Amino acid sequence: MTERPVLQVHEASKRFGAVVALDGVSLHVARGEVLALLGDNGAGKSTLVKAISGVHRLDSGSIVLDGEDVTDAGAMAVRAHGVETVYQDLALFDNLDPAANFFAGRELAGPSWLPRGLRFMRHRQMADRTRELLERLQVSLPDLDATVALMSGGQRQAVAVARAVAFSSTLVILDEPTAALGLRESARVLDLVRRLKESGVAVVLVSHSMDHVMAVADRALVLRRGRAVGETVPTADNHAQLVAWIVGAAGSRPL
Repeated sequence: MTERPVLQVHEASKRFGAVVALDGVSLHVARGEVLALLGDNGAGKSTLVKAISGVHRLDSGSIVLDGEDVTDAGAMAVRAHGVETVYQDLALFDNLDPAANFFAGRELAGPSWLPRGLRFMRHRQMADRTRELLERLQVSLPDLDATVALMSGGQRQAVAVARAVAFSSTLVILDEPTAALGLRESARVLDLVRRLKESGVAVVLVSHSMDHVMAVADRALVLRRGRAVGETVPTADNHAQLVAWIVGAAGSRPL
C-alpha cells in the first residue's frame, strides 16, 4: 500500500486584485522526500509557500497535511501540525544566542504551578536541548553563548534550519536557504537538508540554484505565471528541460 503523502495541495488558486498569483496548482510531498519548487520571480512560489504555511488563505483549492484539511487554518494551526518555514530573511534575533532563538515564543519556564508571568526561565535546559539538536544534525557552532549577529551567513542559516527542525515533525519549508552564501556554507546547508530527509521529514525547497536542487531534491516542480508547467526528477540529463519550463520556451505548457 502506498503511504499517504505528508502534504497534498489540490488546484490551489489565489488572486491579489487583478493579479493571478496561483492558478490551479497541485502537488504532493511524501515523508522523507525533498520537493524543489522552481520558477522565475513572480512565478507564484512565495505565494504557494505562504498558503501552505497558513499565512495566505486560498481563494479555491485545498491543502491537506497528514490527511487533515488545513485549507482554512491559520499559521499557528499549521505550525501545530508540525510544519515549520524558514524564510529567506531567516527571522532571527541578532541580539540573542542560538538557544534563545530556538525557543523564542516557546520558552521553557517553571515551576508549572506558578502563574505564567511569575515562572523562572529554564536557560540551562533550553541550552542543553539546543546543543543536543545541533549535535544530532552535526551542526558545529564556534560558541553557543555568542549572539547570532557574530556568526557567519552559513552558521546563521544553520541556526534557522535547526530551529525549524526542533519543532517540526511533518514538513520543513526552506525558502532560498543558500541565497548569498559561499560554497562551503552552502554545502553545510545542503547537508542539513539531507539529514532532514534521512530523519523522515518532508521538505519543500524553494531555490534558484539548479546545482543545489540536483544535489538534494527527489523531484522538481516548475511554476510559471502561477501555474505548474512541468515536473520531473532533477538530473543533469533533463537540466535543459527544466530551464525551458522556467523561461517558458516553446513547447512547454501547463500540466
